[in-house]
Amino acid sequence: MRSIRANRPLPVRRSVGAVLLVAALASACAEPSDGARGAGGAGGAGGGAGSQVKPAPGQPREQAQGASGALTAYVEKVRKQRAARALAAKKWGLDRPPLDPPAPPAVKPKITTRKGFETDGEGLPPVFTTVPTKEKVVFLTIDDGSEKDPELLRMMSELRIPYSAFLSDYLVKEDYGYFKKMQDAGVSLHNHTLNHRYMPGLSYEAQKREICGMQDTIEKRYGKRPPLFRPPYGNYNEDTLRAARSCGVKAVPLWAAEAFPDRMEWREWDRDLHPGDIVLTHFRGKEDWKGSMADMIRRVMKTITAKGYAVAKLEDYV
Repeated sequence: MRSIRANRPLPVRRSVGAVLLVAALASACAEPSDGARGAGGAGGAGGGAGSQVKPAPGQPREQAQGASGALTAYVEKVRKQRAARALAAKKWGLDRPPLDPPAPPAVKPKITTRKGFETDGEGLPPVFTTVPTKEKVVFLTIDDGSEKDPELLRMMSELRIPYSAFLSDYLVKEDYGYFKKMQDAGVSLHNHTLNHRYMPGLSYEAQKREICGMQDTIEKRYGKRPPLFRPPYGNYNEDTLRAARSCGVKAVPLWAAEAFPDRMEWREWDRDLHPGDIVLTHFRGKEDWKGSMADMIRRVMKTITAKGYAVAKLEDYV
C-alpha cells in the first residue's frame, strides 16, 4: 500500500405569471450600488410590477392578482436579502458582496477518485479535490477546530457564506458549544479524526479507532454521523479508506486551494480557481498566522468573488 498526499425546454406560454416572473427575477438579481439604495428601491419596483398586472386571456382577475402579490412579495424578500448582504460586505471590509450561488443540482454529480490519488482497493470512498460541475461555484471548508472565534460565526452568518467544518476532537472538546452554534447556523460538521494523527503511520485498527471514534463523538454531541471525512494533512493509504468505509464514510474530499489571511496557495499549475474546486482553510488565530479568521475570510472571498465565483454548500453537491 502506498501513502498519498495529498431537458428538455419547457413550452413558452404567454401568461401574466411567466412574464411577471421573468421581470421579477431580473429585477431581484440586479445588484444595488449600495445597501441603502438597494433597500430603498425595492418597494417601488416591486409595487410597480404588481400594480400593472392585467389578467391573461381566460384568467380570472383574482388569480392574476394573487400571483402578482406572491411574486411581488418574493421580489421584496430577495431585494431585502441582497441589501442586507451588501451592507454586511461593507461592514466586514469586502470590496463587493459575495455572489449568490445557483440553485443546488436536482441530482448530485457522480464523484470519482481523482487520477493519481487511487489505491489498489475496490469500492472505497472516492478521494477528490474538485466536484464535477460546470457551475462557477467553489466550496469553502475549515479544518480541525483550534481557534474558536465568535467573530467568525457573526461574519459568516451576516454574509450568508456557506461552509463545512472538518473537526478533530482533541481540539473541539475544549468547547463543544461553539460548534453547536455553528451547526445551528446551518454548517455541516464532518470528521477529521479524534487526534489528528498521521494516518499512514498507524495500523488499520488504530486508524479505525481514530475515524470511528470521531464519528461516534460527532453523533453523540451533534446528533448525526457525518458522511464526509478528511484525513489529517491530506495523507492516507488503503487502510485509511477501508477504515473510513467501515465507519460509514461516503466520500473523502481533499482540496484544490488553501486560504490564509495573507495569501492563497494552489494545487494546480495555473494557480487559479476552477468550477467545483474545494478550498481549504483552518481554524486559526493571530498567534498561528498573520491575521484573524475574519482576515482570512476577507482574503479568500475577495479572491473568489473577483474571479466570478460563488461559494456553494458542499453537501448540496456531494
